[in-house]
Amino acid sequence: MTIIPHNTDIAEIISEVPVINKTEDGLDLLGNLYYQGFDKIIIHEENITPDFFVLSTGIAGEILQKFSTYRVRLAIIGDFSKYTSKSLRDFMYESNKGKHVCFVADIENAIKMLSKK
Repeated sequence: MTIIPHNTDIAEIISEVPVINKTEDGLDLLGNLYYQGFDKIIIHEENITPDFFVLSTGIAGEILQKFSTYRVRLAIIGDFSKYTSKSLRDFMYESNKGKHVCFVADIENAIKMLSKK
C-alpha cells in the first residue's frame, strides 16, 4: 500500500491488492492514516472487498460509521454502474449528499468533493 498525499490533508491509497478485506482492515486504515495526520482519504473500489458493496454484510455500514464518528472524510473512486442493488444505489446517493463519504468516478471529483467545506 502506498499513500500519496495530494495536499496537506488528502491521502490516496494505491495498492495492487485489496486493502480492505474485512471491517477490521477498514478500521486499521482509518486509525493509521488519522494517526499520520490525514483527515481526508481516497481509496479505489478495487482496493475494497466486493462484500463491502453488499449492504447485508454490514461491512460498509460499520466502516463508514467509524469514518463519520472520527470526522475523517472518505472518497471511494470506481465505476459503480455495475451495482444493480437499489438499496446500494440509494446508499451511495445519500452518502454523496453528506459531508463524510462520497462515491465518485475519478480522482478529480474525489479531490473536489473532499475539498468542499
